[in-house]
Amino acid sequence: MGLRLTVDGDKFDDRVASVAAAFPGLIPVIKGNGYGFGRPLLFPIAARVSDTIAVGTVYEAVGAPADRRLMVLTPHVAALPENLAAQAMLTVGSLAHVDALTRAPWRGEVVVKLESSMHRYGVSADHLDELASAVVAAGLTCAGYALHLPLDGSDEQRLAEIEAWLPKLDDAATLSVSHLGASTYAQLCAAHPDRRFRIRLGTQLWHGDKQHVRLSADVLAVRTIRSDESAGYRRVTVPADGSLVMIAAGSAHGVQPLDDGRSPFHFEQRRLTLLEPPHMHTSMVFVPAGESCPSVGDHVDVQRPLTTTNVDEVAWIDD
Repeated sequence: MGLRLTVDGDKFDDRVASVAAAFPGLIPVIKGNGYGFGRPLLFPIAARVSDTIAVGTVYEAVGAPADRRLMVLTPHVAALPENLAAQAMLTVGSLAHVDALTRAPWRGEVVVKLESSMHRYGVSADHLDELASAVVAAGLTCAGYALHLPLDGSDEQRLAEIEAWLPKLDDAATLSVSHLGASTYAQLCAAHPDRRFRIRLGTQLWHGDKQHVRLSADVLAVRTIRSDESAGYRRVTVPADGSLVMIAAGSAHGVQPLDDGRSPFHFEQRRLTLLEPPHMHTSMVFVPAGESCPSVGDHVDVQRPLTTTNVDEVAWIDD
């Protein structure tokens, strides 16, 4: 088939349910390539555990469940897609973002993004009241606040950032946060029982236990080759007698050598050697004579981050 992501469906579902139980108010995040699974596949799973789903951009909101609210995490300053879901909540973090929605025009709900120590986008405390007034003047409805915390640092540091913002916010408004562990999130909620918190989870939710997933690719062809012959796009000289193995995964799938230059492919728990960098839909590996070599139709394991990988097929299996 090509590049395949195999998922143990029962264990995956159990994992998602356990994370949802540990994080009351969970907002599942489904953005980019859907964390390797694809957004259409994850949308119904997210809908089972939450009334709200977060997506990365207004373009990613297309196709989301119509009976769930959508939090669009990235501000938008261009024309809005005509098929943007009416239940979307768009993010604003500056007066320019509000002006852009006014021109769009958009008259739905918005979420006010607060500046964190990431300093990416978001309103500072000094300009929060000004932005809130602009939201009202534009005829928009504020659905709450969002704070995107950095991955670097400790939970204690992230919790301190949240606590510093709370006195500046409307007590009745919802605040969604990110990148907190379950115990720290529970601590936050317990310390402020009169406030409504929600937590956005993506990687922790979908990639929490990688034992439940396997990334593999099909072997398309195998041919013997002699030492000092050349092969591949770059006519690489083969180092010894052996076999060339053509694997159905390449740069079009996001498959590349590892950061240290090593091959991402394994067969029978042994790393295969790339003849040259992966190209489009095929990678060529070299197997020396005398070593175990895959055959046409075999699967080889692929070591790549799912968030940057485009698979051809997701195969669900049950215990």
